[in-house]
Formats: sequence, structure tokens, C-alpha cells
Amino acid sequence: RSRSQLMRPDTADYRALFLHDTPLLDTRAPLEFQRGAFPTATNLPLMTDQERHQVGIAYKSKGQAAAITLGHQLVAGETRRSRLQQWCDFAQANPDGYLYCFRGGLRSSTVQHWMRDAGVNYPLVVGGYKAMRRFLLARMEEVLGNLPSLLVGGRTGCGKTRVLHAVGGSIDLEGLARHRGSSFGRLLQPQPAQIDFENALSIALLRRQNAGETRVLMEDEGRMVGRISLPLALRDAMADAAQVVVDEPLESRVEVVYEDYVLDLGSRYREQLGDAGADAHLRHLETGLAGIRKRLGGARHQAIGATLSRAFDTQDGDLHRQWIRDLLVQYYDPMYDYQMRQRGGEVVFRGDRAAVIDYLRAGQPAARRSAG
Repeated sequence: RSRSQLMRPDTADYRALFLHDTPLLDTRAPLEFQRGAFPTATNLPLMTDQERHQVGIAYKSKGQAAAITLGHQLVAGETRRSRLQQWCDFAQANPDGYLYCFRGGLRSSTVQHWMRDAGVNYPLVVGGYKAMRRFLLARMEEVLGNLPSLLVGGRTGCGKTRVLHAVGGSIDLEGLARHRGSSFGRLLQPQPAQIDFENALSIALLRRQNAGETRVLMEDEGRMVGRISLPLALRDAMADAAQVVVDEPLESRVEVVYEDYVLDLGSRYREQLGDAGADAHLRHLETGLAGIRKRLGGARHQAIGATLSRAFDTQDGDLHRQWIRDLLVQYYDPMYDYQMRQRGGEVVFRGDRAAVIDYLRAGQPAARRSAG
């Protein structure tokens, strides 16, 4: 491979990195990567967690020179050759990418130097992970402060996420959090780390700004989406944001919940677990029901649970619709009514799902904050 192929300068253009989905080679230790990373990053560490721990002890007790010496002793011989091969393979597969470490310091420059010695010139991100993370947090506050937020609200089952997907140009917070938002909303794949969610959200906001959007369109959410906490800047922006409300009749909402939590979730469980999928699906829903038992009340919890169990035993769609209907009427609708009385923000449009989609596609609301 010729050196000139990969001779690109190091970069501090974080905006371009995130807008263009640039492949990133993360040389931090695995534990650092698990705590927080970027959507296009691949972790190919210079040191394992244990190696980094040993080097850290040496740094504190004997200073930087001793720590560097120990690092070179730990990552030597076949270990070094194997890791170097992985980095070079990444560079060949991702010729437009960049590498980074935590601060853009010793680890990334070491990897860059070793790759250069192997004939591969690969640029690094100046300032590393810390600078990119700081950039994204600042952009989140900037975009949310400058672009008015418009929320899609409505009762459980009205199809708010369907509205977002139909309109486009929106930010799907539940999609980013990999959770449907309700007590039953956990999906089969785990939720991202909190920092990963924040990074992905910041990138989505940056893209809305870069596309020249005049608003940030999102679903109205509570403080938490599963175990993901919405950042304070986002909660502040949502607190008094204008809202379009989706009004759908009860039976329509029952059908949406049935499609999402019985048919779709059931097929996901069967695909992953085969014959054991149905039992796991039932346990998932029973766990969600148990989570709201106190607020639902013992008798109602028991009655809905019994209907849910019979629905699985008989595979009866009508029984499924019955427990969903009971849950909406007895729990989710009263909770929604209470929450609507507490929130600020003007309702700028109200209609069924089709009407709301038409309204948003027409670009009507340059959403404005409520004066109250």
C-alpha cells in the first residue's frame, strides 16, 4: 500500500466528522469505550483494561517516563503485531476514517506512529474523545436553545412514533433510547449507555440544524425513557414547547398497542428464542404490569393479569385487546389527563393521526414557545 494513499492531515473539524458518519478508530481501553462512545466508532484498544490499570499505577507512583516504559513492555512482541494488524486492517477498510484516544495524546499518537512505521499514514482527531464529547454537548445546548421544539403528544396508543416516521425530519427519542417509553417498553436488545444516547441525540440535533430545519420535532416524553434520563437541556426545551396532539378513538389505540406489544414484540421474541419466545414474551408483559401494580391497584392488577394470562393460553386476539383496553382506560388515560393538566406549552393543532401528519407535512408550525 502506498503511503500517499492515506496521507491526510489530523483533524479538529468535529462537525464534519459527525455529519458525515466518519468511521472512527477508538484506541481507548474497553471499559472506557463501554462508558461512552460515538455511533461510528470501533474499539480497537492500544491497551486492555488490566494493562491500562498497571500503567496508571506506574504513572502515579513513578511518573510518566516509567509509565511509558511499562506500556511498551506490556504491548510488545506478538501482542503489538496483532493489534497493529487490526489497526491497519481498519485503515484499509475505512480509508476516510480517523483514530483517537481520550485526549488525543499519547495513546493515539503511539498508535499513529506504529502504523506509520508499518507504512500506513492514518490521521487522528485532535483533542480526542474528550474534545468531541465537549463539542456534542455544546451543540446540543446550542441547537435546543436556537431551534424551537415542537412535540407530538397524545394518549397511549395514538401512534405518535408512527407520526414521526411518516413526517420525517424528526428525532425519535425512543428509537435512540431503544425503548418504547412505557412500563412495557423494554425491547430485546439492551438500551445504550447514557452517554451513547446523549451523543447520538446531539448528532441528530446537529443534523437537523445542518439541514436548515426551523424546528426540532419530537415525541412528548417523560423525564426517563426506560433507564435513559433525558438531558436537562432537552427537558428544559420540552417543558414549554408547543404541541400537536394526536386524537384517536379508543379502539384505534387498542389496535396500535396490540400491533406493537403483542404482534411485533411477540415476533421478535420468537425470532430470537424460538419455541421459548412465547413464555419470555408473557414474562416481559407480566413484569411491566407488576411495575405499575401499586398505582393500578391490587384488584385491577389481578384482573388485567388474569386476562393477559388467558390471552396467551388461548392465543386469542380479542382477549389481548381486552387487557389492553382495560389498561388504557383504567391506567394510562387517567395518567395522561393528569400530566396534561401539569404541563405548559400551547397546543397548536389537534386532530386524528392522518390530520396531524398532513398538518406537519405542510410545514405549518414554526413552533413557538408558550408565553406562559
